[in-house]
Amino acid sequence: MPGQPSALTLTVDSLRPADVPALVERVARREPARAQSAVVCDLRDLSDADLRTVDALARLALGVRRLGLAVRLSDPPPELRELLDLAGLHDVVPCVPRSGVEVVREPEHREEARGVEEEGDPGDLPVT
Repeated sequence: MPGQPSALTLTVDSLRPADVPALVERVARREPARAQSAVVCDLRDLSDADLRTVDALARLALGVRRLGLAVRLSDPPPELRELLDLAGLHDVVPCVPRSGVEVVREPEHREEARGVEEEGDPGDLPVT
């Protein structure tokens, strides 16, 4: 829509702290007169989600904020989401909301639903 800011999308397949200054510079060059309100990092092809990636994303968020923009993550792997939560950075580098559609698998009629069955151990004392 005219007059509304848009998002600049960066597709990332690998991200390390050393990559961040070049990315921030790229965002600064491509951001004409504050036309964008956010930078969206498309992470669907991210090859490795580790603490160095979390560090790089935090640095990227800081650099982009200095330009007056926000950072959002699109399609991050579940491991990266868990690391961001563990590091307390899920609010600093938030994920783009999903569509709300979640794939759930139910067992077919011929399959038995799997559960946990406990067996008694002769060495265990009875519960009273």
